Amino acid sequence: MNDDDDLKAQARILLGSLETPTLTKAELAELLFDKLGLNKRESKDMVEAFFDIIHQSLSSGREVKLSGFGNFNIRRKAPRPGRNPRTGEAIPIKARNVVTFHASHKLKEAVQGDTPSTGDFE
Repeated sequence: MNDDDDLKAQARILLGSLETPTLTKAELAELLFDKLGLNKRESKDMVEAFFDIIHQSLSSGREVKLSGFGNFNIRRKAPRPGRNPRTGEAIPIKARNVVTFHASHKLKEAVQGDTPSTGDFE
């Protein structure tokens, strides 16, 4: 069993022990507390700092790439005509930026339960 297999097994154990089907920031902080031995305040601060950095980067127009996890990209959507579904009235939809997420091959394989054949995917 290699390091990738060990990490996958640990992730399944960790995520399988969660009480809810949704992983929250509070649960992430609790996992850091349990698994890394950080105190609860440090764990909470670390999770908050991580998401603050991602938020600030995306807000400033920078893409975020997390190796082995995926990429958060900024995409510009052009203005387009829309329609109110109740009245059928035409409504213009303004141009806007949206955040998209593209999962890495490793994450897709882990979600599917597949094991990579050979080599790393990036």
